[in-house]
Amino acid sequence: MKLRFLLPVALVAASLFAADAHADPGKVRIGVVDVQRALALTEDGMRAAATLKKLFGPQEEELKARQNQIQSQVQASSSNPEKMQELQKQAGELQAIAADASKKFEKKQRELTDPIYERIMAIVKQLATTDGFDLIVDRSTATYTRTDLDLTDRCIQIYNSGGAAPAPAPPLL
Repeated sequence: MKLRFLLPVALVAASLFAADAHADPGKVRIGVVDVQRALALTEDGMRAAATLKKLFGPQEEELKARQNQIQSQVQASSSNPEKMQELQKQAGELQAIAADASKKFEKKQRELTDPIYERIMAIVKQLATTDGFDLIVDRSTATYTRTDLDLTDRCIQIYNSGGAAPAPAPPLL
């Protein structure tokens, strides 16, 4: 019984601790990248956020104002069943408009940020190769990470410099 459990664990451990051209035998290099932070703090990411705010900010403010107006009317008209029915209808219409606006926002957000995300991922892969990382995880998936493992600022700097990550060092023969 124990052997069936230990064999997969041993195989996983052996694969994690396998030596490669960049790492010392038995040593695993792990890095962390806060992808959302990198996306938000690159120059292109900040431009995308500004564009989204410009395109959807006024509509969001209008929807909030209409919602507040309906809520105040509900409080004032709680004893009038006809008025309450009309306000419920308006609230339903407003909810449909908000859902449609949300879909449009998400579509535009993906359109603007997907290329940035793909470039960040390419930089992460290149950093893994050049610096010999065995594993790089997204900060959002880790419960705790040491700050010295964080590669986010490097990714942002590389992205904003207009270049890709440095070319990998030639393999040692």
